[in-house]
Amino acid sequence: METAQAKQGSSETTFVESVAYLLRETFEGSPEGQPSAYLDRGIGFFNTLAAINSAAASREFHGTTIAAQTEHAKFYLDRLCEFLNGRTERVNWEDSWLIETVSETEWDALRQSVRRAYENALRCLAEGRDWTEINAGMAIGLVAHSAYHLGAIRQIGKGASSTDGHR
Repeated sequence: METAQAKQGSSETTFVESVAYLLRETFEGSPEGQPSAYLDRGIGFFNTLAAINSAAASREFHGTTIAAQTEHAKFYLDRLCEFLNGRTERVNWEDSWLIETVSETEWDALRQSVRRAYENALRCLAEGRDWTEINAGMAIGLVAHSAYHLGAIRQIGKGASSTDGHR
């Protein structure tokens, strides 16, 4: 017979694996032959951002840019991992919107920093911790917030290209 502690450990493992699966799908796209949380198969941050050049990333559309959305999503991943690891000091969230335009070199660096933030988030989730309601909420927030900004980036890209005829 399984003990209550073993059941809890199994539930926590399932929780962490599920959040990590969804985070991977958000950034890498849905795995071939696997169920998907997204209607657009294979679409994730990495292949979406790879298809956008710095000019398109810097083009203002309805008060924001793809570069700003990308930096904000990365900033959020970094800060939430810090909070999961015990950070208590406040964050100036306005700092996450400081990058609006990028050169090609800056855009390449930002895309690489998104990949590093994502990889760090996966490590952050895998670390043994007490999955309190607050910690679990933050872990789910990693996915929800990232998915929101992936959608925003994809819509900005579509909207910006439809208004000026090029991407």
